[in-house]
This record gives sequence, structure tokens and C-alpha cells, in this order.
Amino acid sequence: MNRLRIGFVCMALVTGCGSWVEAATERTVMLMLGGQYCDLYLGNVESALKKIAGVKAVDLKSMKGHAVVTLEGDKATTKQLAEAVNGVKGEGWHCSAQVMK
Repeated sequence: MNRLRIGFVCMALVTGCGSWVEAATERTVMLMLGGQYCDLYLGNVESALKKIAGVKAVDLKSMKGHAVVTLEGDKATTKQLAEAVNGVKGEGWHCSAQVMK
């Protein structure tokens, strides 16, 4: 019976440690948004960012004029994020992004 308990405790520790390591590899990047009428096309900005591998979440509501992007590990670069936003444009409007330090 004691061996069974020890086995469950060990499994719980291993499972718990796995999620801790996963959380430690997340990082957050803040982008300052600009461009003519970009604030009217935030859905397009969000879609462009979410297409990038490694983007877990995009928050456009916490801070006006900014995108807070949660990344998984090192799968995406800040350059890719800025380029994705800079590619959001249409006739008479465009978006731009600058990585905040």
C-alpha cells in the first residue's frame, strides 16, 4: 500500500513540474500600435498576430493603442509580430507596430 501511495505522489510531482516548466517558457511582448485608422481594424490586427506560430494570446483591450501578446517559448520573434501588424492595411488605412522595451 505504501508503494502505491509513493507512486501517486511521484506522479503528481512530475505532472505538476511539467506545467511549471511550460509556464516558465511563456513570455509577454507589448506592441505600441499606430497608423491611420488602425484602431478601427483591431480584429484584423488580432487575426494577423494569431496566425504566427507560438502566439498563445492577444490582448487588445487592457491598454488602448497597444497589443499585449503572450508567446509560447521562442517560437516567434518580436520582428515577426511587428511585421504581421505592419502588413495589416487597406485602401486609405494602415497599421504599424513598435515593440516596447
